[in-house]
Amino acid sequence: MKHYLVCMLILFCVGTSRAQLTLEQCKAWARDNYPVIRQYDLVRQSRRLTVENAAKAWLPQVSLSGTAGYQSDVTTIPASIPGVDIPAIGKDQYDVNLTVSQQVYDGGAAASAKRTAEAQGDVGLEQVSVAMYDVGRRVDQMFFGVLVLDEKIAQVRILKDDLRLTLASVEAMVKGGVANQADVDAVMVEQVKAHQRETSMLTQRAIYLKMLSTFTGKDISEGDSLVKPAPPVVRNGANSRPELALYAAQDRLLDTRLKSLDVGLRPRVGLFARGGYGNPGLNMLKDDFDAYYKVGVTLSWNFGSLYTRANDRRKIEAERLTVQSERDAFLFDTRLQTELKSGAVGSLRKQIEQDDEIIKLRKRIREKAELRVANGTETVNEMLRDINAVSDAQLVKRLHEIQLLQEMYEIKHLNNF
Repeated sequence: MKHYLVCMLILFCVGTSRAQLTLEQCKAWARDNYPVIRQYDLVRQSRRLTVENAAKAWLPQVSLSGTAGYQSDVTTIPASIPGVDIPAIGKDQYDVNLTVSQQVYDGGAAASAKRTAEAQGDVGLEQVSVAMYDVGRRVDQMFFGVLVLDEKIAQVRILKDDLRLTLASVEAMVKGGVANQADVDAVMVEQVKAHQRETSMLTQRAIYLKMLSTFTGKDISEGDSLVKPAPPVVRNGANSRPELALYAAQDRLLDTRLKSLDVGLRPRVGLFARGGYGNPGLNMLKDDFDAYYKVGVTLSWNFGSLYTRANDRRKIEAERLTVQSERDAFLFDTRLQTELKSGAVGSLRKQIEQDDEIIKLRKRIREKAELRVANGTETVNEMLRDINAVSDAQLVKRLHEIQLLQEMYEIKHLNNF
């Protein structure tokens, strides 16, 4: 029996428990669930493979080639030596050879390719970070949307409680002959309206939670509550948006490309070994199949990049100016939006102070209206108007508080502090 009661108690606790979700928790879930997150690993893998390929330029290169052909004429010696038989070279020739080459000096081409691949990978990672950063703003919008509805629902339930007490008071006044059935009906109409508003807001809340559940990949039920976040600490002048890291990565890539222009001006030195079998071999006067080999050093130096070097540098500098222009425009827009949001924060703080005064006055008016109704000098409809006015004033304050939090988190998102 004791075990049965313990099990029932555990089931009851589990059934009645409700999760409390925080904004940062939802953001973390959304980042892990967002499909773009998988691009981080893809970009890293692509960068690693490209760097590995660049390093393999130093591995020995092996090539196999073969030729078979027939030519219309061959080299002959235009003289005859008594007693010496000079063989004629065959017009059909064959050759198969295997060449192994080893790069000794590439002018820094492999190292430049490696640095470029790493810089391009950094740009790719920062681009993914920029795409991922917007996830936080979208979670903010859904999260604060639910908080606004929670405040409205809480306020309409307070209003329903007030109307329930008012109905009991009016029904007592009907018995005392101070009010009539029409007054009771007026209160009941307000109750129905309040219930309608609550039903509508609960439906909207369920929709927002469904969207949040889809975005985070978590099963968020209607019974779960969202914890109102604490106001963020605003840091003036701080900006660590991923866009700035992207611009910096683009600058580094341009630096790498600029340095790689020098690579095209440097010579290439290598070693080679070639072994073959053909007719003729290295001895052109021997009309027979023969094996041969060659070893040596190669040197190549292409000056063609000198023709385009100046234009290539100007092109890279133009791209750098474009990046700088985009960075300056981004910072300008961010500062402008931050100033607008900061102004909205200051305005909301003043409005909240005024809301307190309005609520105080509305409650005073309502108390006097209740006395006048009890004395028969005011109608119930007029008192209901004052009751709704108090509820509306309290709701406005609650919404202003949520709006203040949302604006502060907008500033936090704009500057990523």
